[in-house]
Amino acid sequence: MRRLPSLNALRAFESAARLGSFTAAAAELSVTQAAVSRSVKLLEAQLGCSLFGRHANALTLTDKGRLLLPELTGAFERMAMGLQRIAGSPARPVVTVGVGPTFAMRWLIPRLVRFQALHPGIEIHTTTGGAAAPLQSEWTCSITLGRDRSPGVTSLPLFSPDYFPVCSPRLAARLRAPGDLYRATLLDVRHAPGDWSLWLAKANLDEAKIANRLMFEYYAFAIQAALDGAGVAIGLHPYIVDDLAAGRLVAPFKLSVRKQQGWYLTFRNEARDNPACVAFMDWVAAEARAERNSGPAAPPGRLMPSRRPSPPRA
Repeated sequence: MRRLPSLNALRAFESAARLGSFTAAAAELSVTQAAVSRSVKLLEAQLGCSLFGRHANALTLTDKGRLLLPELTGAFERMAMGLQRIAGSPARPVVTVGVGPTFAMRWLIPRLVRFQALHPGIEIHTTTGGAAAPLQSEWTCSITLGRDRSPGVTSLPLFSPDYFPVCSPRLAARLRAPGDLYRATLLDVRHAPGDWSLWLAKANLDEAKIANRLMFEYYAFAIQAALDGAGVAIGLHPYIVDDLAAGRLVAPFKLSVRKQQGWYLTFRNEARDNPACVAFMDWVAAEARAERNSGPAAPPGRLMPSRRPSPPRA
């Protein structure tokens, strides 16, 4: 007989890792934050390793935590679909979308209310982990960063985002020129290490002179740290447009860079015969088109001064 850790502990870890906090996991699982924390500690004790690096502003996954998360997410999704098949076909058509956690939290989910208003008879199930993963058998479609060229699969371009530094208004008041970043804390994203490097190069800054950096697992974590005043994050336009409009974040410099990879809506060719899938894909394409038409080519921050970047202070 297989000896597995506590199912509740596995669910607590998967939820906290996917959502980025014990608080969010507690809300999803309808338990207390302390219960989630205890369950994760129990799982770490059973496995004999740490799954999270715990910091003041966010959780980060350890290498073993990153290996475990997609396995558990996929397993729970397969369990849910198997139970659904046993219970019978759902009353309403279901579209399951594989999508990266930050894209889900900061672009897709805030817009789903509009889809529901247009198509109240279609259920949308989101499953994270799809940002760079190939289209899974249990997914109807996925939103990926980069084109999937697998046979029998179609990838439609949505948009290619611009990115630029963002931070809290209080911190922005101390950033008068790009060279002031030498004395700031830069917030990095583990799976996108080239973002800051390219922006700094475009701004004629020496990356080796950056003194302070913090690493986060996802863009969502880095953006939250920026909102909390912990440092300066790279903001992809779709992720931070609402925070810029509300004044919660500021883009202190005019310079922006186009990300080399764009987002694509990916689906199997036979999905064209599924009316619910077609309705969702048409809606996503329309939302992306609106994003392209409304998104600024450069951040709405202060104009970059014409003087050369100031050197770091000794």
